Amino acid sequence: MAPPASQATGSRQLSLTARLTLLFAIGSSAVLLTLGWLISGSIERHFEDLDREALQAKLSMARHAIASVNGASSSADLLAHLPHLLSDAATGHHDLTMQITGPDGRLLLPSAHGEFGGDWRPIPSTPGAAPALSSWFANGRQYRGLVAEVPTNIAGATPLQVAVAVDIAHHQVFMDALMQTLWLFVAGAALATGLLGWFAASRGLAPLKAMRARAAGVTAHRLDQRLATEAVPAELAELAATLNAMLARLEEAFRRLSDFSSDIAHELRTPVSNLMTQTQVALSHPRDATEYRTILESNAEELERLARMIADMLFLAQADNAQATAKGLAHHEPVDLAAETRALFEFYEALAEDRGVRLELQGQAQTQGDRLMLRRALSNLFSNALRYTPRGGGVQVRLTQDADHAHIAVDNPGPTIAPEHLPHLFERFYRADPSRQSASGEGTGLGLAITQAIVLAHGGQIDVASVQGHTCFTITLSLR
Repeated sequence: MAPPASQATGSRQLSLTARLTLLFAIGSSAVLLTLGWLISGSIERHFEDLDREALQAKLSMARHAIASVNGASSSADLLAHLPHLLSDAATGHHDLTMQITGPDGRLLLPSAHGEFGGDWRPIPSTPGAAPALSSWFANGRQYRGLVAEVPTNIAGATPLQVAVAVDIAHHQVFMDALMQTLWLFVAGAALATGLLGWFAASRGLAPLKAMRARAAGVTAHRLDQRLATEAVPAELAELAATLNAMLARLEEAFRRLSDFSSDIAHELRTPVSNLMTQTQVALSHPRDATEYRTILESNAEELERLARMIADMLFLAQADNAQATAKGLAHHEPVDLAAETRALFEFYEALAEDRGVRLELQGQAQTQGDRLMLRRALSNLFSNALRYTPRGGGVQVRLTQDADHAHIAVDNPGPTIAPEHLPHLFERFYRADPSRQSASGEGTGLGLAITQAIVLAHGGQIDVASVQGHTCFTITLSLR
């Protein structure tokens, strides 16, 4: 089910310029955001490395301070010396804090402001590996710290657990400012790249607008208009050339249609005028039966001519509408061209003897196609050749065949056709010159056009040559 017209129109409201602009802005924004994410991640890792170095240095100082207590015999003695020793270790590191826990989990040295509260969960270190860095929030501030076990000089005592932490609020302030700046920059860059993309797309699509304006001027009376291919980019030059070729085909088809209409009117005017004149004369005064019979016989001849012309024009119209293509042939069967030629010779034998013309056949050939249509095409060529062959001459048919094609050549002596007329012989109602017309008025000027349509329907081609008093029509039919 087709969508409603309004819905279909709404889905196409976004112009190509707008699409390119959005694509350009989104692409550049994605690149900038990715770059910002990489930069912020790199800075964050750099801060972590700095904090880890500072915390590891603080742990080393604490380990050295605890190890320097040689006179303590118990944890109580060690606890008495710890504040003094660790105060010296914290000198110059006012943003660092420390907490020491005894073997039984009792705090030997708590932090000053509860830095190890909140959601602090120490990450136990793997034996032999560097302590893992932890991050947590306490009292509305964010901390980063390390936990390590530090041995004492007390005989038989288990190591103490020393936790050191640093307030990373200054890091967070810097990262928040960086992200704010990044977002503002990305928003501004997206807007700027969108404007640049719109400008570039508008300039880049300007040739398309010019082509549209030029194409809008093409009408049925102005089919000679062509699109400029020199002033457009290379990507559009092929499109312009294709459209120009299409306009040329339309112009040629329209010209042929116009000429065909004029030719039809001209060809039909004569027999209709004859019928009207003879009928009016017959009705002008009473006549006997013999005179009426003579007039009716003459009218019947004109009507037969009209019927043949209408049938021929119907066939050509069907060919133009692709109803007589190779796939649409009524019959597709093996055709013995030599047998068909001999059958046509028998049909034209009486006419040939009356005109003193010989009929000759050379060679053999077979093809695939509609036998009756091919016979009609050959009949048109034979009739045309007999019409213009002088008495004593001969119509020669040569059949040849190779691996892919069958060739039929119909050669006859007669008036030479001027080279400028040869390309137009297969056009409807075309006559090269009065010497090629039938004095008796037979024929409609459609025979060669019908022959060409039949050959094209079989996927073949037809050519003509006329030199030194001989005219030869050559048909080439594909065997595949």
